Amino acid sequence: MNDEHFSPLTVAHYSEQAALTDVGRDDSSLTLPLLGLVGETGSLLAQVKKKQRDKVAYRGYAAATVEEMGDVLWYLNAIAVRGHITLATIFAESDSGHCVDKELCFSSLQSPLAPQSIEPSKAFEETLLTLAREVGELVREHQTDQLSSQDVLRRRLSRLVMLLVSAADEAGVTLEAAAVKNLHKIHDRWPAQRAYPAPLDKSSAPEEQLPRTLVIDIFERQVGNRTYVFQQCNGVNIGDRLTDNAVQADDYRFHDVFHLAYVAVLSWSPVTRSLLRLKRKSEPLIDEAEDGARAKLIEEGITTWIFTQAKELDFFDGVKTGELSFDLLKHVRHFVAGYEAEQCPLWLWEEAILQGYAAFRYLREHRRGRVTMNIENRRLSIGPLPQ
Repeated sequence: MNDEHFSPLTVAHYSEQAALTDVGRDDSSLTLPLLGLVGETGSLLAQVKKKQRDKVAYRGYAAATVEEMGDVLWYLNAIAVRGHITLATIFAESDSGHCVDKELCFSSLQSPLAPQSIEPSKAFEETLLTLAREVGELVREHQTDQLSSQDVLRRRLSRLVMLLVSAADEAGVTLEAAAVKNLHKIHDRWPAQRAYPAPLDKSSAPEEQLPRTLVIDIFERQVGNRTYVFQQCNGVNIGDRLTDNAVQADDYRFHDVFHLAYVAVLSWSPVTRSLLRLKRKSEPLIDEAEDGARAKLIEEGITTWIFTQAKELDFFDGVKTGELSFDLLKHVRHFVAGYEAEQCPLWLWEEAILQGYAAFRYLREHRRGRVTMNIENRRLSIGPLPQ
C-alpha cells in the first residue's frame, strides 16, 4: 500500500471495532474480561519463557509476541467499555503529553523503535512481570468491589496501558501492529457481517470445477460378516467401502461426510476431487500442489485430528455458531498453510465443521441418509434416504 493511502489506526477506531466482537458486551460484569486479561497476560509471559527455554528451536517468538499483545489490548478494551471508560481516555491519561480525542493514534504513543528483538531483553522481562503484578492488583480490587469506582478503574487501567506501551517499546514492536493484527484475527473469527468469498476454483475451467450442487447417498450394507459404508452418486458407487479402521467402533466409517461439507462450505476438498475425477489437469501446478497426494493427506489429517477432538465433545452436539474452539480453528489453519484453503476465513471453517458434524450425527443415528451439497448457498444438508 502506498504511504499516501495509509491512515494511522486511531485508538477510538480500534476500540469501536474490538467492542463489536465482545459477545457479552451488554453485560456490565468485569469478571469474564478480567479472566481473559489474566489468561492473555500469562500467555504473553509464556512466549518469553518458551524463547528462553527453547532458544533457536522456538522460531515463533516474534510473531507470537505481537499477537499476544493484541490479545491483552483486546481485554483491556473490553474492561474499559464495560466500565464506561473510553480506551482513548486511558491511553491519554497514561501519558500526560496526549489530549483525549478521537484522533489519538497508536503510532503517537511510542518513540521511534529499534528493530524488533529476536529474543526477550532483561528490561522486557521485568516490565512483563510488573504488568502481571498490576493485573493481579486489578483482580484484587475487583474482588473487593473497589472497581465500582470509575476513578479507581481508570487509574488502574492507565497504569496497565503504560506498562503495555513500555513492553512494546522494549520488544521493538508497535502497538499499532498488535492492534491491526488483533482486528484481523477477531474479524477472521467473529466478523460483524459474513460475506462468503468466491469459490476457490472460480477461475478454473468449468469442467474442472467442483459441482455447485451434488447429491450423495450414504448407507451401510452387510457384506459377508462385515458391515461397510457405501457412497453412491446417481446410483453409481464412488470411493471405497469403509469401516472404522479402529479397534473400538466409533462410526468413523461415515467420515466422508466431512469431506462433503468441505466441498459445500469451503469449495475445497482434494479428496473429493480425486473421487469425482475433477483434478485440475489443465493447470499443472495446481494439479500437482493443490489436488495432489500431499494435499489429500493434509485434508485427511485435518479430518482425523478434528474427529479426535469432537469425540470428547459429543461430536459438537449443541455447539452454536461462534462457539467452536478458537484454538481448534487456528490449528486447522496451520494444517493448510501454503494451500488454497488457507484463504478460507476461520468463521467459514467453523461453518464447514459444524455442518459436517450435524450430518455425521444424523448418520450415526439413522445409519443412512441423502446428503445434498450446494456451494452457491454454502450449505450441506441431510435427510432420509428414499426407499
